[in-house]
Amino acid sequence: MSDSTVPDHPLDPVSADEIRTVTGILRREKGVGPGWRIASIELREPDKEVVRAFAPGDAIRRDARVVLWNREDGATYRAGVSITDDALTSWEEAPGRQANATVDEYHECETVLKKDPRVIEALASRGITDLDLVLIDLWTYGAHLVPSQFADRRVGWCDLWVRDAHTSNPYAHPIKGLKLIYDMNSSELLDIEDSGHIVTAPDVQGEYTPEHIPGYRVRTDRKALDITQPDGPSFTLDGNELRWQKWRMRLGFNYREGLVIHQVGYEDGVDAAGAPIVRSIADRLSFAEMVVPYRDPTPEHVRRTAYDIGEWGLGYMTTSLELGCDCLGEIRYVDATLSNSAGEPYTITNAICLHEEDNAVLWKHVDERAGAEVRRMRRMVVSFHVTVANYEYLTYWRFHEDGSIECEVRATGIMVTTPFEGDTAPPYGTVVDHQTYAPIHQHFLIARLDLAIDANGDPATAGNSVVMSETEQLPIGPDNPFGLALTQRNTVLRTESEGKQDSNWSTQRGWKVINPNRTNKVGGPVGYKLASTAAFPAMLDESSPVFQRARVLGHTVWVTPYDSEERWPCGEFVNQSSSDDQGIAAWTEADRAIENTDVVLWYVFGIHHIPRMEEWPVMPVDAVSFWLKPTGFFDHNPALDVAPSESAHCAAPAPEGGSCH
Repeated sequence: MSDSTVPDHPLDPVSADEIRTVTGILRREKGVGPGWRIASIELREPDKEVVRAFAPGDAIRRDARVVLWNREDGATYRAGVSITDDALTSWEEAPGRQANATVDEYHECETVLKKDPRVIEALASRGITDLDLVLIDLWTYGAHLVPSQFADRRVGWCDLWVRDAHTSNPYAHPIKGLKLIYDMNSSELLDIEDSGHIVTAPDVQGEYTPEHIPGYRVRTDRKALDITQPDGPSFTLDGNELRWQKWRMRLGFNYREGLVIHQVGYEDGVDAAGAPIVRSIADRLSFAEMVVPYRDPTPEHVRRTAYDIGEWGLGYMTTSLELGCDCLGEIRYVDATLSNSAGEPYTITNAICLHEEDNAVLWKHVDERAGAEVRRMRRMVVSFHVTVANYEYLTYWRFHEDGSIECEVRATGIMVTTPFEGDTAPPYGTVVDHQTYAPIHQHFLIARLDLAIDANGDPATAGNSVVMSETEQLPIGPDNPFGLALTQRNTVLRTESEGKQDSNWSTQRGWKVINPNRTNKVGGPVGYKLASTAAFPAMLDESSPVFQRARVLGHTVWVTPYDSEERWPCGEFVNQSSSDDQGIAAWTEADRAIENTDVVLWYVFGIHHIPRMEEWPVMPVDAVSFWLKPTGFFDHNPALDVAPSESAHCAAPAPEGGSCH
């Protein structure tokens, strides 16, 4: 993404020079210096009306949101900064709130604790004297678990692990019965929780890199697979605007959500002057939270609930992608610029990958007279990868030629394990190796889908509604003698209380976002449906502190009217929170109207992870996804005009006639 001081578009992420400007203003106006940490600097996105009216050459106003805190007294602040006016525009304290943890704190924690004599002694009592082999892994707290004597501090707790060798897998060998409590402001060890019971490390095969796997032999029967596009890719990237076939969109990136996709539209027809008509589908697509509770009440895991977006940030955890491993084909990479806790910019190279993929058959029919017609499917992929300690999350937004959008998240990496003694493991997980079990846990992902179905043009006809759709089985009767009849029942959701929706397998419940002011050729409203998969119940008592911090988990779908300040479903400040009193459960208490207006759809899905032995020592990807599919948006199959593949692009000889259809 552009590192220029002058942005090309109002939605361009803040550049390195803009980050320096923001930090300079904070230093000048509020004395923000070495005693402070800056949790985040991000673009304050302009109003939708401003974005929709923008034309190249227009003046662009730039504003930033900042969260920061004073390490001396622990006070957290929100700041507004005008980059355009070189001015501080707002400054407010957030009493009792803790900002997100930073990458700097994570690394400093390990450095500090490895030098502490008490930690060195505790490890030596377990026969561990080479601290270079030790990994200290910092986790954040929920307020209900912070020791009472440290309740007014910014604290974290630490797991410890030990490697067999310098490059071997640390997560193969947890150090059971030892936890460290750390002050993230004063950078000091506050307490050691040591059970005093030293568990003999079981003999496990926990290695996954070739040099450490006993008897490793690589497969030799895997032939080369080359993906080439001799004419180059079909997409173009102009600044942050991506165009591919009939799709249009803009790419964004920030510390918390990572990849954000703005202004998604599809070209459908031409106007009177012959210019393409781009119909809007979404204003903004992103992930707003990720909640990972471990469902094991033992001392090793009871505090292990991660909010990978709210507590840490997907942007901060994004890793650089590699050609040939992470992405194949004609690749275009996009860098991302973020800030560290001193307010200095840094770049994640190859943060986003853009490429096209073949994906088998798009549509096909064989007629005895007309012969066979077949088109191969191609899709545009926008992806980024995140490493959060032991886990990796690989996110793919895929745009299809038929107007569908698929979002897939793949989880891989290394499961947390714990050794046990005797013959019986705790019942809260799966035994994956000798006297070693991996706890049951869940990965809840909350997608924030700010859809805008045919919302361009006249604001009076831009409103959207959400429809709950169910299949109804009709009773046997004179008009249905064999019990075959099924009908579809559609219910418009009119208020936020109605917008709290749960999956229902028995009726195949689904949801559509429609524009009731725009109709298709048969008179129905244009729309897109959420093809929901991978939704599952929270299985948490509502009184549970974990649920109180994340009440969004109580429903599969939430619908809210658009509000630029309502971005985080578990609240803005998740670190050391006791409840989500600033999140979606609090917003929706107002029971606002959601019919024929600008709405946001929040979708809760993920992985209910019962570990398997085959996922140890490193997980094959576990993939979950959802789709946004046009439903009455187009007047016919929009992929009818996809060209057949040429014979030169088929591996086998084409039939006589020269093409693969």
